[in-house]
Amino acid sequence: MNGNPAPDGVSSVLDPSDPAYAGQATYTPWFLAHVYDPLVLRFNNRCVWRCTSTALTRHYDSHVSAAHLDVGPGTAYYLDRCQFPVSAPEITLLDPNGAVLAASSARLHRYSPRVHQASVLEPIGLPAASFDSIGLGHVLHCLPGTMESKTQAIANLRPLLRPGGQIFGSTVLAAGVRHTVLSRRVMSSLNHRGIFHNLDDDLMSLHRTLEAHLTNVEIRIQGTVALFAGRAST
Repeated sequence: MNGNPAPDGVSSVLDPSDPAYAGQATYTPWFLAHVYDPLVLRFNNRCVWRCTSTALTRHYDSHVSAAHLDVGPGTAYYLDRCQFPVSAPEITLLDPNGAVLAASSARLHRYSPRVHQASVLEPIGLPAASFDSIGLGHVLHCLPGTMESKTQAIANLRPLLRPGGQIFGSTVLAAGVRHTVLSRRVMSSLNHRGIFHNLDDDLMSLHRTLEAHLTNVEIRIQGTVALFAGRAST
């Protein structure tokens, strides 16, 4: 892996001037090892966004395949716990942040995952029609711009799917869901810090983004989170 040096030993393919840089730069080796799971996966998912990590793992159970690409895997919590349809799945992990790839691949060592350091908003550089599923767990709300501009991520991923394959995932919405005082405050803070970019994200724009490139789009709301899935045409 290669990339530009970042704080605390993180390597990234993103330039510090890129609007997406601040969000991924948060994920240093120390943060991933000591903070990410208890804060992001346990407290935030349950108490702030009101969509538990158990519910998100079940979403993976319903859609993950034997040939899977995971975008923004974090610490690979969901991949570590979900039920693959085979005992030895072929897993590829994609992220611009080298620390994320190191942490997630170490957790999934038993599967010998491949890693690919790239931004989902740029040409990805993986072979076409390589995967039957692509996971975007809590990724879209971190991408800069409006939901319409985030369509580029789906456009870049779609050619990587085999016919009938699925893109699935989750994202925190700002509108079209019921927020609490706590969730609005946390969401505002994360947007101010450049970690989230979702103040204009709503249910209708998410539908349009997915339906621009996928068929059989399904979206289910739990708390402030949209759980979605869509297929590549056969």
